[in-house]
Amino acid sequence: MRILVIGNGAREDALSWRLAQSPSCTAIFASPGNAGTASRGGNWPIAATDGKALVERAQRERIDLVVIGPETAIAAGVSDRFREAGISTFGPSRSAGRLESSKIYSKRFMERHGILTPRARVVHTLAGARKELSEWRGGCVVKADGLAAGKGVFVAADAAAALTTLEDWFGSSGIPGGGTNVLLEERIEGREVSVFAIGDGKRFVPIGTACDYKRVGDGDTGPNTGGMGAYSPALGFPGNLNEIVEHQVLRPVLHGLTEDREPFVGVLYCGLMWTDEGPKVLEFNVRFGDPETQVLMPRVRGDFALLLKSAADGALDATAATFDGDPCVGVVLATREYPAVSTPLRDLSADIVLPRGQVAFWGGSTIRNGAVDASGGRVLTVTATGANVDAARAKAYEAVTELSRRIAKPDAFRYRTDIAGALSLA
Repeated sequence: MRILVIGNGAREDALSWRLAQSPSCTAIFASPGNAGTASRGGNWPIAATDGKALVERAQRERIDLVVIGPETAIAAGVSDRFREAGISTFGPSRSAGRLESSKIYSKRFMERHGILTPRARVVHTLAGARKELSEWRGGCVVKADGLAAGKGVFVAADAAAALTTLEDWFGSSGIPGGGTNVLLEERIEGREVSVFAIGDGKRFVPIGTACDYKRVGDGDTGPNTGGMGAYSPALGFPGNLNEIVEHQVLRPVLHGLTEDREPFVGVLYCGLMWTDEGPKVLEFNVRFGDPETQVLMPRVRGDFALLLKSAADGALDATAATFDGDPCVGVVLATREYPAVSTPLRDLSADIVLPRGQVAFWGGSTIRNGAVDASGGRVLTVTATGANVDAARAKAYEAVTELSRRIAKPDAFRYRTDIAGALSLA
């Protein structure tokens, strides 16, 4: 089949890499794509949110399957455009995508359908926030309602810290992602884990787990980012993790979507906090995560393209591919000033050939005169598989050392040195 991947980040590079290896894939394209996807097929110069132009080009290119990468494309209704044109699409509708595009909608959905989630309050003004926080006890997670590219969540130690952030948001800075709505959520304790499930509109099937690292600095210090690394599978959780999540989260979600007449076709990313009461949902994402995708794809066995096509066509064949390959660790190479500033890097070496078991995926980037220009921020995700997480981690950092020396000037990148290190499995 001829496949189109929508997006231009490391997630889309990883999806393209795995899809291209599927027995059923005969040609693969990306739009707008990046330096990595360009090596496998063709990049189209069309924005991920331009549904009309994407559909017209896909029809000319006789595309059989579209895989939606970024949340912005889902929120823009690109999946709906492709389905209206009769093209098989892996990615939910704009309406179902509100599980991610609106934190408030998602919270209300969970409350209506009995899905365990931290208690929360909604505020629309600074005065309303002051009133809510005047009686707040304990830590507070401040969440902008809309999509904010990983910059719409602030974890505050107490109400005073939360109010400082809100004074900034409602003041000169503006609320990340726009709008006037903010969710104030209780800060709960536990271990975070991400569980991914594929839906075909009738059921959800868990496919894999991962743990990511959002803070920019070692030891989980510094500001939140889009993600500085990850590993898969998640360690230190019950052996029947998928079964528990399927029963306590996925079934209620499916029931709620069915009740709301919102068929869900695509991947549901469940961001969970594992507590003494079991899993509580911190957030839903309606697409593969970044950097989690980069550590999930090297673990895929079988025909990944056929798996996604069967889901897109409403008849999921869960046996087409599995996610049970060797453990994988991924480390993000970011620009020095990230996340405060995303400074573009020019003339990076395109030579990222690595030994078997190590793969690097480009973030936002283009090829110019045989070299790579990166848009800044998260430039590469360097991954490796191994017999266990420790072995994978060692190989990943070997590749990090090699690539950071080879493709750019010294000290061009920052990265965490503790991804998948000193794991607490209690």
